[in-house]
Formats: sequence, C-alpha cells, structure tokens
Amino acid sequence: MNSCRYPSIKALMDHGEPVCITLCEEEGSTSDLLYCELVHMAREGESFLMEHQRCRPGDYILGISENSPADYYLKSHRYKDMKTAQNAVNSLPRIKKGFKSLRIEPLKENKGRFDVLLLYLKPESAMKIIQAYAYYYGEGITSRSIGAASICGDCTARPLEEGIGISYGCKGSRKHSGYANEEVPIGISYELVKTIEEGLKNIPATFD
Repeated sequence: MNSCRYPSIKALMDHGEPVCITLCEEEGSTSDLLYCELVHMAREGESFLMEHQRCRPGDYILGISENSPADYYLKSHRYKDMKTAQNAVNSLPRIKKGFKSLRIEPLKENKGRFDVLLLYLKPESAMKIIQAYAYYYGEGITSRSIGAASICGDCTARPLEEGIGISYGCKGSRKHSGYANEEVPIGISYELVKTIEEGLKNIPATFD
C-alpha cells in the first residue's frame, strides 16, 4: 500500500503527505514532542512508533493514561471553573485502551492496514471530502469540536468511532505543530477511505 492507492485524496493536500495512524501491539518509545507535532512531522516524511508523548490531555484522549486533564485545563484558564473543565473532558472523544503504541507515518511508508488517515486541508478541499461522503450516504458528517484535543481527539479518536472527524484546531496543535492558519485537519477511518476516494472521482467539480 502506498500513496498512489488514493491519488484523489492525496491530491487534496497542497503540502506534504497524508498521515497514517495505526494502533499497534509493538513496544513503542516515549517522545518529548506532542502527538500533534509527531503527526505534522510525519506529514513531512518522518515515521514514529510512539507509546507516550508530552501532552497530558493527549495521553488521556489516546487511551495512554487514565488521568483526567480537567485540572490542567482549569489551570490553563480554558474554562471558568472545575465543573466546566470536567464537562469539557467528558465531551471529548477518547480511544479505549487495547494497544501498546501508535504508529505515525506518511501514507507512502504504510505497508498494510492503518486505522485513521489524517489530512491537512484548505476549506474547499475539506468540503470535497464531505461531499464525497454525502455522495454515497446522502447525509452530512457530524462536526463537533470545542477547540481542544484537535489532532488527538477530533481527528484520531473520533474517526475510530464515527468514521470522519473534522476540526478547526486547538491551542496546542496550532501553536506547536505549525500547520497553516487556513488549513483544517480532518481524520478518516480506514473503513471509509476507499469510499471517500471513489466519491471524489464522482462528485461535480467546484467550478465548472
């Protein structure tokens, strides 16, 4: 499997490579970087097998840690009080533990099945992903985000449960991983990638 398998999806990205996220049973390493930073570096061609990373909310969302980040969120002044911070944590998508590490790699390096394909798209291209989904199902996707846990939650954990997750970013990922202000990240589950690829070939062009 390589990037040539999904040419229509790959063509939507103006810069870099789609990123494959795979839940693995192999032993991984601990990274001093954030999950969103590792994903962005994979966009540029690097690969990682990660067991732990530096972002506390990310470890919780990815199912690595059971420690709620509610107090961290409160201390960072994201929410008005502890009850609100805890409500925010409870609203976030989360991966259930059942793996040892996450493989993060560009699509061209992926040798088999992955779990989520993560893209960074301009709004028009993100629209095409949604239209490709609607082409087959006749309905829209559910877009839910509170501006937190963007790459780990909205675009990795959510697609595992709902098929597609689109985000507008979060403070951490916008600050640390460096994707463009005009880009929105979007995650697609493995089960839907082929459907989206075929849908992109059939939907009308944006400008005739």
